[in-house]
Amino acid sequence: MAPTTRRRALGTLAAALAVGVATPQLAHAGGGKRGPRPLLRAHAHNDYDHPRPLFDALDHRFNSVEADIYLVDGDLLVAHDPVDLDPNRTLESLYLAPLAARVRAQHGSVYRGWHTPLQLLIDIKTEGAATYLELDRQLRRHHGLFTTYAHGRVRTGPVTAVVSGDRAARAPMEAQRTRSAFYDGRLSDLGTAAPASFTPLISDNWSANFTWQGTGPIPAAERAKLRGIVSAAHERGQRVRFWATPDVAGPERDAVWAELLAAGVDHLNTDDLAGLEAFLDAHNG
Repeated sequence: MAPTTRRRALGTLAAALAVGVATPQLAHAGGGKRGPRPLLRAHAHNDYDHPRPLFDALDHRFNSVEADIYLVDGDLLVAHDPVDLDPNRTLESLYLAPLAARVRAQHGSVYRGWHTPLQLLIDIKTEGAATYLELDRQLRRHHGLFTTYAHGRVRTGPVTAVVSGDRAARAPMEAQRTRSAFYDGRLSDLGTAAPASFTPLISDNWSANFTWQGTGPIPAAERAKLRGIVSAAHERGQRVRFWATPDVAGPERDAVWAELLAAGVDHLNTDDLAGLEAFLDAHNG
């Protein structure tokens, strides 16, 4: 194995060991009946906007879902915009309790027979520090459900919660010696002191970093930039996701998705669950 290829493989393995986001080979639980293979690269952006939040994504085998949260009167409500807030649509009722029930029913995993943690990306829309403290309280109530960090060590659970959104959440998270969530970094965090045990995921805006939107071939400089980002992240045991990629069905979207797959990007962002499922199945993703 060439040195560069070996470093990338070790980086991917380090990410798997750091936060439990394993490759299919590492994730397969030996023995017993297996359910459908989860799509490790499928990320349900704005998951809560689907008719059946969480469950539609799981039916399409997505292994990462995103929920936007607001701290309102001491509880965490799920919505994209304040006008859509509904006291009945809480993080607990839409995600935490259903995931806990599913893991119990599936003998310790989100997908039966596949011990690859589901990523729950939680995007904080209100002031980050206060919202995170309530989130931390709610996550801790579900003992054994979430991947945890304690005194320098990561313990993998059926679900890995990653906190995104308002950057003020970072300070209280870094101050904790034990926590039930991890931090979603940005490209500016690449190469910094933040370890994968705190920042396992690097996310950024595709359109703010690349001009190519799938028409014609990707410029050579942008392809090199993309692969350099992925290589740098994987060498540190971190995964990569871009939001604001083209998401209208057609050849441009497929071209971008194919380029992301070829570069080793870990999560493909979409609101089109069936479309990405079909694409990944066709491309062995």
